[in-house]
Amino acid sequence: MRPILIITGLSGSGKSLAARVFEDLGHFCVDNLPVALIPVFADLLQRSHDSLRQAVLVIDIREGAYLDDFPRILSDLRERGVPIRILWFEATTETLIRRFSETRRPHPLSAEIPLEDAIARERALMREIHALADRVIDTTLYDPHELRRFLRDEFSQAADEPGLQISIVSFGFKHGVPAQADLVFDARFLQNPFFEEGLKTKTGLDGEVVEFLEKVPEYGEFLRRLDDLLAFLLPGYVREGKSYLTVGVGCTGGRHRSVAVAESLRRTMQSRGWAARVTHRDLDKG
Repeated sequence: MRPILIITGLSGSGKSLAARVFEDLGHFCVDNLPVALIPVFADLLQRSHDSLRQAVLVIDIREGAYLDDFPRILSDLRERGVPIRILWFEATTETLIRRFSETRRPHPLSAEIPLEDAIARERALMREIHALADRVIDTTLYDPHELRRFLRDEFSQAADEPGLQISIVSFGFKHGVPAQADLVFDARFLQNPFFEEGLKTKTGLDGEVVEFLEKVPEYGEFLRRLDDLLAFLLPGYVREGKSYLTVGVGCTGGRHRSVAVAESLRRTMQSRGWAARVTHRDLDKG
């Protein structure tokens, strides 16, 4: 059965940009398809040639009252064996207000009420669909270029890989914890290469930084314990039907310790047969 990816979430959270990214990656994208036609589309997809093997649908508040039928339609399709995954995009109210102010585009619900009230109403109307999401992506801390790069890194190969998709995100705590992270590990207890001569301007992708960390006794032990914990957790997530797992690894700035740990986790997960990829969110930040 050919999979369908559904992009949904709050207006202004990056859904349109995400659809363009998926289109660039070779997906067949349909924006604002009436929910009543989703079963028809799914049937056509199953009978189509390989050119339609990867499909993305954008479903949001523009559907109006027809959104009420979406949970039932989703349940029916899954009972028929159609593999459907839902990505929910969101951002803080303050971020959404700023984005609408900058673009001067109207919110779909703001014709007769203030923008902040429209956002709150949309959250309430979409609450049931939010609860159905397989993965939540909070775009608050991303500008359009960063979000585009993040989505490319996350999903450039995921469509062809079955089972649990593991995303490892390195980050700096001073830039904020990734809101989409399911698990967060703190590497700040490790000796910081930033303060070592010749390593400040390098990153955890450089061999000199990795060599420095490998001489820190706690580093190897930290990696072994993380490996053991994930080896215990991942089969349980699979049994529960989880489709996406985001593992955050943080240090102070997100350029040295967290990057090296994230790369090590990716190699370990891939060697065990898991579909794992890594994103270094704050690597280019000072």
